[in-house]
Amino acid sequence: MQLMRLGAVGSERPVIRLDDERYVDVSDVVDDFDEAFFGSGRIAELPAIVDARVASGSMGTFAGERIGAPIARPHQILCIGLNYSDHAAETGQAVPSEPILFTKSPNTLVGPMDDVRIPRGSTKPDWEVELGIVIGRRTSYLDSVDEARDAIAGYTVVNDVSERAFQIERGGQWSKGKSAETFNPAGPCLVTPDEIDDVLALDMWLDVNGTRRQTGSTSTMVFDPYFIVHYLSQFLVLEPGDLINTGTPPGVGMGFKPPIWLQPGDVMELGIEGLGSQRQNVVAPRA
Repeated sequence: MQLMRLGAVGSERPVIRLDDERYVDVSDVVDDFDEAFFGSGRIAELPAIVDARVASGSMGTFAGERIGAPIARPHQILCIGLNYSDHAAETGQAVPSEPILFTKSPNTLVGPMDDVRIPRGSTKPDWEVELGIVIGRRTSYLDSVDEARDAIAGYTVVNDVSERAFQIERGGQWSKGKSAETFNPAGPCLVTPDEIDDVLALDMWLDVNGTRRQTGSTSTMVFDPYFIVHYLSQFLVLEPGDLINTGTPPGVGMGFKPPIWLQPGDVMELGIEGLGSQRQNVVAPRA
């Protein structure tokens, strides 16, 4: 399935995407794609509901309505740094022996086509296309990497927008460079694992103003999604609906010589094979 949320900010309703033109509205049986929904296990009920509604012709058509993030605001957004060997090389840093963990404020989450706002005082805003993992059940101390598969509700496209001066030059605290408003566009869909043949063979890309900046594949991940979920479960409790950003391939702005930073008026377009694409306008800081 492909879970989506449509509607104005704060008024999104849950739907199931069928194809580029049609969806099934499930807002009468699901309040939202949130912690309560994923924790209840009701995601397993949705295929039968969708099939019945398709059979009866109860479908909507996409007509320019805003696409929200595919999940409601999560309990936490966890991020894995330097998780692509080729990205670590472009930054001049060693490939980590264990996942590098940092957090991102949950209120950074926005829709895949929403504006990205440069924060006040920013001098080095940057882009990062990433695979996002959404947790499907409360998870702690998993016994094996294989067990982690059952804890994953699905995958989505994420743009882990970053402010490198805040991240690197202001005390080396990554969360400061990751947590400005609008810095985590996600979506358009949450795609369930059964629709993905191999999560470690997905092409990734990102363009800025029509120029390709990032080209990569999940095949160059240092730590795969199952390892990451198992690993994190040894240190903290993962809640249903939590989002994990799993790192980015090479081609980020800081990796160019000289570096390339986002500016107001820029347009970012990005996507991952089988998960859909995003488009964001970059806008100036708030007055």
